[in-house]
Amino acid sequence: MNMAVKTRAGQETAADERTEEFSVRQREVLDAVLALMVEEGDGFSMAAVCRRASCSKETLYNWFGDRDGLLTATVQWQASKVKMPVLPGEGLSRVALERALAGFAANWLAVLTSDLSIALNRAAVSHAGQGAGSGKSRLGEIVLTNGPDAMRRRLDPLFAAGRDAGLLAFEDAAEPFRAFFGLAIGDTQIRVLLGGTVRLTEAEREHRAALAAKQFLALYGT
Repeated sequence: MNMAVKTRAGQETAADERTEEFSVRQREVLDAVLALMVEEGDGFSMAAVCRRASCSKETLYNWFGDRDGLLTATVQWQASKVKMPVLPGEGLSRVALERALAGFAANWLAVLTSDLSIALNRAAVSHAGQGAGSGKSRLGEIVLTNGPDAMRRRLDPLFAAGRDAGLLAFEDAAEPFRAFFGLAIGDTQIRVLLGGTVRLTEAEREHRAALAAKQFLALYGT
């Protein structure tokens, strides 16, 4: 699962720490885990995954290690569905940067508000603050590391490319991500997590994403 963005030098920078790609069969297993989480949260057993995915426990442990390893891979697989645009190696324009930001934001909104992401995040929230001896998995920590933190790692090269091209100005690399997250996502995620029934249409996501990109450039554009 190696999402990348081309920098000004034309080199690709990995957007998350996991560099190997999941095979088609592994993706089928991870999709089975996501389906189970939609149905029953993260209380599923490894045996239930085996039944749903038609695989053996030995295969699961060989591929993913323990249950936390399986959950980590599942979160990474879901997060990888937010596609990173590839920017030109040279001559990045403000129009191209704005288009890249808008495209990323629209895709991000679509993935975050999907039933699969909602199930993952609801389960993660239920584990927040649980101690190591609580019998709970590390899902909260796993989602934080491979969700928001991974999105920041994925966007950092995009922001850096904009700064290198003289299109963006910022000092702290965390600043543009926090601002862009607020503009693009707003209260949408918390509303769907709390059971809001209104889902954004594709046209509404694209409109909100385009507005977020424009507002972001108004804040950080040179």
